[in-house]
Amino acid sequence: MWQGQQSPPGQPNQQDTYVSSAPEPPRRPRNRTALTAVAASAAVVVACGVTGFLVLRDDGGADDGKDRAGAKSSATAAASPGGTARSAAGGSGPLVPGWNTVVNAKRGITFDVPASWARQSASWVSYVAKDGDPEEKPLVAMMAPAVLKEKWCTSDDDKDGNKENTSLASTGTTGEKGATSAAEAAEETARTWVYGAYTQPDSTRLTIGEPESYRTKSGIQGSLVTVTSSGTPKTGKCDSAGKAVTFAFKNADGKFVSWTYIGAHGVPDEVPDTTIRKILSTVRLFKEGDGQG
Repeated sequence: MWQGQQSPPGQPNQQDTYVSSAPEPPRRPRNRTALTAVAASAAVVVACGVTGFLVLRDDGGADDGKDRAGAKSSATAAASPGGTARSAAGGSGPLVPGWNTVVNAKRGITFDVPASWARQSASWVSYVAKDGDPEEKPLVAMMAPAVLKEKWCTSDDDKDGNKENTSLASTGTTGEKGATSAAEAAEETARTWVYGAYTQPDSTRLTIGEPESYRTKSGIQGSLVTVTSSGTPKTGKCDSAGKAVTFAFKNADGKFVSWTYIGAHGVPDEVPDTTIRKILSTVRLFKEGDGQG
C-alpha cells in the first residue's frame, strides 16, 4: 500500500529494525494499495501501489523513512509548492537544461527531474504500509516526491464506483536513521519499496542486486542498489511488477539519507534505466536557494 500527505519537512518508514514517523489518517484498502483520506484538503495519489498524502502536522522527525512508525505530528506546516525550497540566497537551478529541481531541505538533498514529472509539495509524503494493518504504519517512505504519469492507469477493482488512479513512477528522498552503512540503507530501502508496493505478502519474488559504488555529478559518493520483482499474480487491472533504485549516502550533517526511484517494471512505457540514472546523477547536497534558478 502507498500513502501520501503534507507537512513541513518530513515523515515516515519502518522495516525490521527501522521505524519511521507517519501520520495516521483514515484510509480504506484496495488489494496491495491503500488510499488515504486526508482531513481538510485531501489529495490522493496512488503511485504504483503507493498512496500519497499531505502531512498536515509534523513532529520534527518527519520523513525519516525509518524513525517512529505511526508517531503523531504536532507543529503546523507551511508547505512550499512544487517540492522546491524558496530562499533569497543563491543555490542552484536544474543541472539539466529544461528539467525542474526537487528539494528536501530537512534531509539536505536536492535533485532534478524531467519537466514531465509532477513535483509534489515540499511536505508531501508517500509511503507503503503492510496490507491489513489497521494503523497503516509505514514500512518505508519518501518526501517531496516527483511523480510521472499520475493517471497512468485507472481502475475500480473493488467495484465500489470509486475510480483510483495509479501513477507510473515516483522519485523522492528519505532519512535513513538506524542505518550503519550506505550499502545497508540502500538495499533495505529499495527492497522494502518493491515488497510493499508490488509483492506483499510474498517476499520470494524479489531480485536484489549487489550494492555498487556510485558518485553523482556533484561528487557525492554512496552506495546504489536496484531491486525488481517478477511473477507476482496480477489481481487488479493496474498491478504490475516493480522496480526500485536507491542511492544512499551521508548528507552534510554526516547522517545517512537516500534518494529512491520506484516504478512499474516490465511494462511498455517503463522508465528506462538511462533516465533513472540521469536523474540520479543530479543528486546533490542542498544549498539555500536551490530550485530558484
